[in-house]
Amino acid sequence: MTAQQLLETAGLGRCELIQGELVHMAPAGFEHGRIEFRLAARMERFAEENALGVVVGGEAGFLIETDPDTVRAPDIAFVRAERVPTEPHPGFFAGAPDLAVEVVSPGDRASEVLAKVRDWLRAGCRLVWVADPATRTVCVYRPGGRSNVLGIGEDLCGEDVLPGFRLPIAEAFRS
Repeated sequence: MTAQQLLETAGLGRCELIQGELVHMAPAGFEHGRIEFRLAARMERFAEENALGVVVGGEAGFLIETDPDTVRAPDIAFVRAERVPTEPHPGFFAGAPDLAVEVVSPGDRASEVLAKVRDWLRAGCRLVWVADPATRTVCVYRPGGRSNVLGIGEDLCGEDVLPGFRLPIAEAFRS
């Protein structure tokens, strides 16, 4: 399947396209959705107030590889202002976001999550956050293999991708 065929096919539900193969995904759980929305709302408000770019929620597809096509959909993505299309864009965004956020669901396998991280970084993503509700941690991945794990009592930072953004990890996982 191609990215264009994926875009034009109705009724598929939640899925991604990995090297031309359609991969269906189960709907996210309630806790996943709550954490995703909390992070996205904070990021969106900060990005808008500082005119840094656009934040999009889950289901927004990013065409990160062609021939065969790969379309990934992070739970949250940030794209710097200078990369945002100036005209309405009904298709998938061409390329990786600057920041991709994945929230781990109970059924996610570690290997699948790490495959997404590798895909994002290989496609040019400058920062990937993986939020894990089970451990109440966020693993921060950067190009070049650098990563670190943040826990309660530490702050999640936008670094040079979303400069000035800070959120206490405890706030991301609060009930």
